[in-house]
Amino acid sequence: MNHNDDSLIQRRDYLKWMGAAGLAATGVSGHAQSAWPNKPIRWIIPFAPGGTSSIVARSIATQLTKQMGVSFVIDNKGGGGGVPAMQEMMRTPADGYTIVMSHIGLMAVNPLIYPDSGYDVNKDFVPVTLLSRVPSLFVVHKDVPVTDMKSLVAFVRSRPGQLNYASAGNASAGHLAMEALKLATGMFITHIPYRGTGPALNDVLAGRIQLMSAGTPALLPHIKSGVLRCIATGTTERIAVLPDVPTVIENGYKDFETVQWYGIHARAGTPPEIINRLQQECAKAVKSPEVVAQNASESAIAGGGTSAEYAAYVAREQARWKEVVIKGQIKPG
Repeated sequence: MNHNDDSLIQRRDYLKWMGAAGLAATGVSGHAQSAWPNKPIRWIIPFAPGGTSSIVARSIATQLTKQMGVSFVIDNKGGGGGVPAMQEMMRTPADGYTIVMSHIGLMAVNPLIYPDSGYDVNKDFVPVTLLSRVPSLFVVHKDVPVTDMKSLVAFVRSRPGQLNYASAGNASAGHLAMEALKLATGMFITHIPYRGTGPALNDVLAGRIQLMSAGTPALLPHIKSGVLRCIATGTTERIAVLPDVPTVIENGYKDFETVQWYGIHARAGTPPEIINRLQQECAKAVKSPEVVAQNASESAIAGGGTSAEYAAYVAREQARWKEVVIKGQIKPG
């Protein structure tokens, strides 16, 4: 895909730059910090390419590159529920030149299921800003003979454990959304984790897996083409891009809400002026015509708020998803 080609080119340029600049960089850390940013910024995405996290990151990275005059290099590092990506972040300097795409699994669930990861998300990382909240969709392959939530629940209950759902991996947003739906409805569906939304989606599109939950950016084109059928949304109200699809709440499961959210975290100890600058640039980027148009096309809600606001949001999500993790017996894969 072109996106991946672009990523490879960007990364090659970054490595070339680092090689050329390696000697020159020694002994000038004070100057480098004061002039931040004066070299490419690496943005670790803890999933394989092709998922919502990569789609959100690419649109924001394009704007930040334009605004700040340095390249934002997308570096996809999938697998392990995002723990290896966060461990890699821990090995980088707290200088603002490496950031990570943070989301529900990394921040709200992994602390519960990976207690020996070697880091504390609330102490070793600092929130920069929330970038986007993306509706969770619940879809089935077109060959599954159900048209709505009622018929899905009846179909699954008549075949307990015989249907499978795909996710981007253990503790991914799609895994959590489906487990929350299973708890609400009493359905028994087997979880098949993958190393990212892209690989998971491929098997659902091929009909090898029957169900999936993911965000609008990854699923919408396939719903429009008719390969996937959207059964319900996890939002509290219907979304503009799928106005005929009811919410899970409308189907009688009150207080049900799942949205995927994406933001940026940096290493704890990163100078506050760098955190503030990056937050302000992101707030500008999410208001750019290109990002506004993309969000509208996916019924996504833009972020851009302060570091403190994102910290409070993460804290609320950590509390909210604890029950699903415990009741759903979500464990590392």
